[in-house]
Amino acid sequence: MLSERRLEVLRAIVQDYVGTQEPVGSKALTERHNLQVSPATVRNDMAALEDEGYIAQPHTSAGRVPTDRGYRLFVDKLAGVKPLSKPERRAIQNFLEDAVDLDDVVSRTVRLLAQLTRQVAVVQYPSLTRSTVRHVELLLLAPARLMLVLITDTGRVEQRMVDCPAPISESSLADLRARLNSRVVGERFSEVPGLVQDLPESFDQEDRGTVSTVLATLLETLVEETEERLMIGGTANLTHFVHDFPLTIRPVLEALEEQVVLLKLLGEAKDPGMTVRIGHENAHEGLTSTSVVSVGYGSGDEAVAKLGVVGPTRMDYPGTMGAVRAVARYVGQILAES
Repeated sequence: MLSERRLEVLRAIVQDYVGTQEPVGSKALTERHNLQVSPATVRNDMAALEDEGYIAQPHTSAGRVPTDRGYRLFVDKLAGVKPLSKPERRAIQNFLEDAVDLDDVVSRTVRLLAQLTRQVAVVQYPSLTRSTVRHVELLLLAPARLMLVLITDTGRVEQRMVDCPAPISESSLADLRARLNSRVVGERFSEVPGLVQDLPESFDQEDRGTVSTVLATLLETLVEETEERLMIGGTANLTHFVHDFPLTIRPVLEALEEQVVLLKLLGEAKDPGMTVRIGHENAHEGLTSTSVVSVGYGSGDEAVAKLGVVGPTRMDYPGTMGAVRAVARYVGQILAES
């Protein structure tokens, strides 16, 4: 275990390197931080940190820079989540509250995260497999043609046309709408098939074919939309950090184009907690020079999707973690109120 003093030296090195992009020397540390020890002691502490793999000496520079292991220790033990100021929180809320639908919420969230963190922002759409039914609307377009509208608790709206085997009256349709909603509203998608399987039998013979057709369309809608979708923004921000990528930025850009890679980076949506993956903790080869900060968001206690940012390992971790967490909280509130 590192002593408290050496942890403080590591904290100072990380903070200075993130702020200046320059390798950090013992003289600069003692001048800029109140470490209350001599430069010789700081040099000894830096030598010990280097021996244990927390910092390294780049090229022939006299200074040191944090390694992936050093950043990991910094995040786990030293970095609190930096809270956003009241004006920042108010700006986030105002910007997101003006969204008109789910696509607009996701689009605004991506732009906001990229601006706040100056990193690449990634936002996963809420998955229908983790959603519940808010309402099912049935609209009569012609005597034997309906529109089925499925609205989820995350604000997602799916529409399907239904061609019925026989005409249905407005009163029968209203009856079906009421009975269907009484069974499925507030229920998880996975529960719906079992809840509606006997519904046709409760209708008159002449309406059972139409009821069965409507239910078949509803169940198809529930399974069709399981594909994971995400939106990415702020890729141009990486151009500000070209010196942080050892050889070239190309592998990072290529990895960011692969949706499967990004979904794996964000992690399981059912895990709502903050996740920070640093450098070689990212399994994809093109992203070993990056860090990923992600967190779950949702309309209740359970996360329905993830959002986060990708940037160089030389990242303002407390600030980035604070921004990601705050944005996730506001997106969750908006989904709950929509």
